[in-house]
Amino acid sequence: MNIHEYQGKAILKDFGAPVSAGFPALSVAEAVEAARKLPGPLYVVKSQIHAGGRGKGKFKELPADAKGGVRLAKSVEEVESFAKEMLGNTLVTVQTGPAGKQVNRLYIEDGSDIEKEFYLSALVDRETSRIAFVVSTEGGMDIEAVAHDTPEKIKTFSVDPATGIMPHHGRTVAKALGLTGDLAKQAEKVLTQIYNAFVAKDMAMLEINPLIVTTQGQIKCLDAKVNFDSNSLYRHPDVVALRDETEEDAKEIEASKYDLAYIALDGTIGCMVNGAGLAMATLDIIQLYGESPANFLDVGGGASEEKVTAAFKIITADPKVKGILVNIFGGIMKCDVIARGVIAAVKAVGLQVPLVVRLEGTNVEEGKAILRESGLNVIPADDLDDAAQKIVAAVKKA
Repeated sequence: MNIHEYQGKAILKDFGAPVSAGFPALSVAEAVEAARKLPGPLYVVKSQIHAGGRGKGKFKELPADAKGGVRLAKSVEEVESFAKEMLGNTLVTVQTGPAGKQVNRLYIEDGSDIEKEFYLSALVDRETSRIAFVVSTEGGMDIEAVAHDTPEKIKTFSVDPATGIMPHHGRTVAKALGLTGDLAKQAEKVLTQIYNAFVAKDMAMLEINPLIVTTQGQIKCLDAKVNFDSNSLYRHPDVVALRDETEEDAKEIEASKYDLAYIALDGTIGCMVNGAGLAMATLDIIQLYGESPANFLDVGGGASEEKVTAAFKIITADPKVKGILVNIFGGIMKCDVIARGVIAAVKAVGLQVPLVVRLEGTNVEEGKAILRESGLNVIPADDLDDAAQKIVAAVKKA
């Protein structure tokens, strides 16, 4: 689960991390009120969307030469002007894709006098089962570009959970960033605060880009991109309360209610599969035969008829879907359960597009018999290759 920058900064502040003063705003009037609460004379007006690259982004509704989604204002009047331009408009960044995201919230922040910009992030390293840190002197830039062009400017290290964060970790960061004296001590303190927040809130990723040194000699977290481990949210009702559903796909929200692993994609063939590996293979082979998947959907190993029905309804709710491929390899999942779920869903929502079903495994003959006797216009498939070719052909013919 993602949250907005201002929400992430509020969490960091609770753990003592240094952040600039600021206030969220849902309207132009609130933006003006927020600016008047800040000392000024510089204010930063920041679009709040779940995507990076906001500063270099472009608004669809504004001229091509208009400023991006993060702007420096020199007066309250300028804050008001920027808020009018940004709220309700669609911001397109390198991470939103061409569709962009509508800006419904702003963050009005006190301006900072920046002397240096750094990059600092924490994430879960799956290979070592530890929290890893990524540090770079190239703050304010796309870290993927830094990794590609100048990898020597990136330092990574992990923290042993048995010891937690230690002074030598802080010294590692200070050395990597070229900080000495008081700034080195500040870096060590900030690292500890970030680590504590990461562990306490079950974060999956925390990115601060940039981490700055001000002309007054203070280290600050100037940005905060936070992602939480969705499997741990039951422990954090305060974090769940921060969820902004307007930033999420409605189909993905509906899928989460049934514990379905669903991700919306841009293609035309809806997929219902059990198992993440099989789902990825299904997406790949659809692409191989000339079409694109409309979603990733893993119903899991022990799905009920209700869950399968819900999954099918979510797929058919996508207007881009021109055909559906059900690909089930029954181990724990039983093919007859899938078949009954598909039939129930079709009866509930109708079937307006071609449907190809490939079943294999537990109770496969029962499942195939249920589909045959249902009277539905289902195209059977013998294996994955056969299924992919049939659904692609059906979509192209339709």
